[in-house]
Amino acid sequence: MLELAVGIILCGCAVGAGLALIAGIGPGIGEGNAVAKACEAIGRQPESKGDVTSTMILGCALAETTGLYGFVTGLLLLFVAPKMLVKILVNTLVSNGLL
Repeated sequence: MLELAVGIILCGCAVGAGLALIAGIGPGIGEGNAVAKACEAIGRQPESKGDVTSTMILGCALAETTGLYGFVTGLLLLFVAPKMLVKILVNTLVSNGLL
């Protein structure tokens, strides 16, 4: 029974980490679109290059945090959560007299 429960915990953490790392796709697409539109705007009005560039860099920095949050969540699910959840499972089974 313990082996099955540990397997389910590891499987859930691996699937969750994979889903969390998918969050890196969105910022890449969004930043590419932002840079493309900024290049268009600068091509149409070259005198507004400074304003467009600073706004684009700020927007890209804010969009990148989404990818970083997903990356950190994925790392936590891969390396921290399994040990913690297995420890909680074993402690629960021991306290209930099942192990």
